[in-house]
Amino acid sequence: MTSTSQMAQPAAGSQPAPLGRVVFITASAAMGGFLFGYDSSVINGAVEAVRGRFDIGSALLAQVIAAALIGSAIGAAIAGRIADRIGRIRVMQIAAVLFTVSAVGSALPFALWDLAMWRVLGGVAIGMASVIGPAYIAEVSPPAYRGRLASFQQGAIVLGIAVSQLVNWGILNLADGDQRGKLAGLEAWQWMLGIMVIPAIVYFLLSFVIPESPRFLISAGRQAKAREVLARVEGDHEKLDARLAEIEEAMHTEHKSSFRDLLGGRFGFLPIVWIGIFLSLFQQLVGINVVFYYSSTLWQSVGINPESSFFYSFTTSIVNILGTVIAMLFVDKIGRKPLALIGSIGMAVSLALVAWAFSAKETVKGEVHLPDAQGMVALIGAHTFTLFFALSWGVVVWVLLGEIFPSKIRAAALGVAASAQWIANWAITASFPSLSEWNLSATYVIYTIFALLSIPFLLKWVPEPKGKALEEMG
Repeated sequence: MTSTSQMAQPAAGSQPAPLGRVVFITASAAMGGFLFGYDSSVINGAVEAVRGRFDIGSALLAQVIAAALIGSAIGAAIAGRIADRIGRIRVMQIAAVLFTVSAVGSALPFALWDLAMWRVLGGVAIGMASVIGPAYIAEVSPPAYRGRLASFQQGAIVLGIAVSQLVNWGILNLADGDQRGKLAGLEAWQWMLGIMVIPAIVYFLLSFVIPESPRFLISAGRQAKAREVLARVEGDHEKLDARLAEIEEAMHTEHKSSFRDLLGGRFGFLPIVWIGIFLSLFQQLVGINVVFYYSSTLWQSVGINPESSFFYSFTTSIVNILGTVIAMLFVDKIGRKPLALIGSIGMAVSLALVAWAFSAKETVKGEVHLPDAQGMVALIGAHTFTLFFALSWGVVVWVLLGEIFPSKIRAAALGVAASAQWIANWAITASFPSLSEWNLSATYVIYTIFALLSIPFLLKWVPEPKGKALEEMG
């Protein structure tokens, strides 16, 4: 999709934008982010039940859990082109349908391959939502509010994660702590996966009451409709025709980057592209998605009962929201690199404490548990790890990826960096069950090492875009 960085500012003397209406439009579009977060983490509550239902080992279980990430990569790759052809709203509607079908199919699988297929389909919807939400919000937001409104997407993602964990915990309690306990003819885990139908339908319905992006309307030759939408989101003023002309001119002069533009460095890609790739890799290789995909299983593996493990998954999600809010408040005040460095140091310490705590795991009378002191350290460490990630790398990486690339290669470079992120996400998600069976403490030592390596990477290679125009970067 086309960039919005060159959209002109409102003309002087224009009427203030109807903010309440714009907030509603933005929040409606951000429902895709909510479903992104919800679908990504809801599987956390079903991991052990799926293992028992289909009688599978850790390696195969990991592939089923990680299957959604394959779909996510596909969805992210195709969303932009589809949106440029049929419109942003239509892509939202396609994603909503895919979320709905995936939720029903995942809740009613008849075989393991069947469940994996529905997971992939849901992943395609996640990938589409990860692209279309931020693009649409940027294109309909008045320039004066664009930064704050753009944060709705990330806020919706972390809220979706938290709500999925709260729903899972509630269903588990209704099933008396048994993930395979029967509720109205279905097992508890099936309800966990199926309830996503509700927000998916809400997203679908909301897509019919919000306007199409003015940039797409202009590209489709529908200037009158584009003017109408601009009047709705920016206020009806005498310079709307000039605004339309400015947007149209910007679209004609934008450079559409290609993969070839990224080549030319000593190691294939340009150095700035490698920086973007490694930012994406480090964001995932610290193991953050283990928290969102496997935390309930993780806590049960060290002797914590299912109800408590699900509750801790929910509290971790609340900490994730808190950290995201902190990042939004401070990323423009103290800068991207300082915030990321704080996060890296905090994550490294927290992960090291968790690794130490898990090294004390023992089996007594056939039951696995942690000594009280180590159990408390593990819980605190897991929560502080999530907090430091959320207030730094969880937000900062996306901000940096939108800023560090020169305009000429920004779109293509972002695509490569995002692909690296999905690949790293898949690698961590697919490997964790087997690694944790081998040695849970050593697994967290590996994540600690990546957190430590991110510190010299930040200090030596990552630029600080704070206070610079996008044209100065690269």
